[in-house]
Amino acid sequence: MTERLFLDDPYLAEADARVVAHTPEGGVVLDRTLFYPTGGGQPGDSGRLDWGQGRVTVATSVKGEGAQIALVPAEPQVLPPVGTDLRQYLDWERRHRHMRMHTALHLLSVVIPLPVTGGAIGETRSRLDFDMAEAPEDRDTLEEYLNLLVDRDLAVTEDWITDADLDANPGLVKTMSVRPPKGAGQVRLIRIGQGEREVDLQPCGGTHVARTGEIGALRLGKIEKKGRQNRRVYLHLDG
Repeated sequence: MTERLFLDDPYLAEADARVVAHTPEGGVVLDRTLFYPTGGGQPGDSGRLDWGQGRVTVATSVKGEGAQIALVPAEPQVLPPVGTDLRQYLDWERRHRHMRMHTALHLLSVVIPLPVTGGAIGETRSRLDFDMAEAPEDRDTLEEYLNLLVDRDLAVTEDWITDADLDANPGLVKTMSVRPPKGAGQVRLIRIGQGEREVDLQPCGGTHVARTGEIGALRLGKIEKKGRQNRRVYLHLDG
């Protein structure tokens, strides 16, 4: 199992690790990693691995066999041998933009309180698909409300509940296309705001900023029809 350092501290940009395996496809598996693996609409992290005899540029990271995370080199090359101690470095600017965008999509699901049918996170443009028959007419108001939630600088925190608690509270799950990972006994919840200031609480395994004020200005983009009962809403980091 790969220890997921990004869950404990998403702001950690470099750390030591040891190579524990290579994948048949040429990936590197570490005993502990900063690299978030592709999943839940969020792209896998990129960066590099440095050790005494070389360097590997990591193009992305993916879920491997079992609970492993595999780091995928940008090009075929000699990998650090199993047992090698090395230093891992994130492409921090890219990760931080993903953190800002991921948290912003949670806020988008607040201002458009409808079931989510899909989504994808990019560095400056992301999207959510909603179970929505008609496009909203008050997009300027939605954008204003979205930025108001950013400006309130709400705390973004995590909690954990049991699989049974989640089954007993199905309303926590907003996504229709991606189900929360269960089977490990606990499910991670992301909470935005505290007490009377709470605006959102939902299962999520991604990386987020610590406060909404860190997101920056947001702009609603195109709203596309993707079916009789589906609308795709784009969201941009504005600047």
